[in-house]
Amino acid sequence: MKRHPFLTGFLCMIVFCAVFVAAVWAMTRFNLSESITTGGAGKVAVVDIEGIISGSRDIIDKIHSLRDDDAVRAIVLRIDSPGGTVGPAQEIYEELIKLKDLKPVVTSMGAVAASGGYYIAAGTQKIFANPGTITGSIGVLVEVANFEELLDKVGLRSNVIKSGTYKDTLSPTRTMQDDERALVQAVVDDIHAQFVQAVAEGRDMQPEQVMGLADGRIFSGRQALQAGLVDELGNLYDAIKAAGEMAGIEGEPEVQYPTKKKPSLLDFIMETSLKTLFENYRGITAEYMMFK
Repeated sequence: MKRHPFLTGFLCMIVFCAVFVAAVWAMTRFNLSESITTGGAGKVAVVDIEGIISGSRDIIDKIHSLRDDDAVRAIVLRIDSPGGTVGPAQEIYEELIKLKDLKPVVTSMGAVAASGGYYIAAGTQKIFANPGTITGSIGVLVEVANFEELLDKVGLRSNVIKSGTYKDTLSPTRTMQDDERALVQAVVDDIHAQFVQAVAEGRDMQPEQVMGLADGRIFSGRQALQAGLVDELGNLYDAIKAAGEMAGIEGEPEVQYPTKKKPSLLDFIMETSLKTLFENYRGITAEYMMFK
């Protein structure tokens, strides 16, 4: 039987690569838990809220889990979010209001904790911000693009069959009418009033006082401190220390950080491939600039 050295070598290389990828993936899979133990007097758990807030279930499930864990004496929310949709932020806020009667909850703001991110923070007992944190943006926004003129230019028309006068109020294919604008504005005003009331209750401020700050403007952390929107300037570890003291923990608390999501083998391969592609592209670009 004739041997094919090239084919044999190629198959061996594929097997070797598969074994190597599987080994690396296994090592990363079983080394993803991230926690710090700086004492044994009681736990302070950190919950991350990052990115656009589009859902609440995962955060609320985590809050309930920590609420029922007797070893966790206090919770720190690490918020790094520009906001998101109204409903999820309100749901998380309400859960935090309930939780405050059971365990101390402290917010640590990262780079940004604005709009819905600030809505959630207002539901905690104490808020820490960095001096340069971007926060505030207390307000509500509805924005819809209008493609009517573009569709006219390319000769397209939208045919709408609707059950009521206002069913296609936010349609991007036609101009909004005055009565429709008034209808949407009333909804925005009502949700804005809910936002103001939530901040007033959470921060123990008068609604009129909050209203003066609730025109959508952003604040630095230092400005927010002066306005009464945050309690102290400090980082995550300052918030953890304060949460431990509020819980009556003596000495350094044990800090329970979130466990990172375990990636699938496909995720690992895709990440590795993209990284390799980027490195190759960067090398080619560097050569082009060098020999330009």
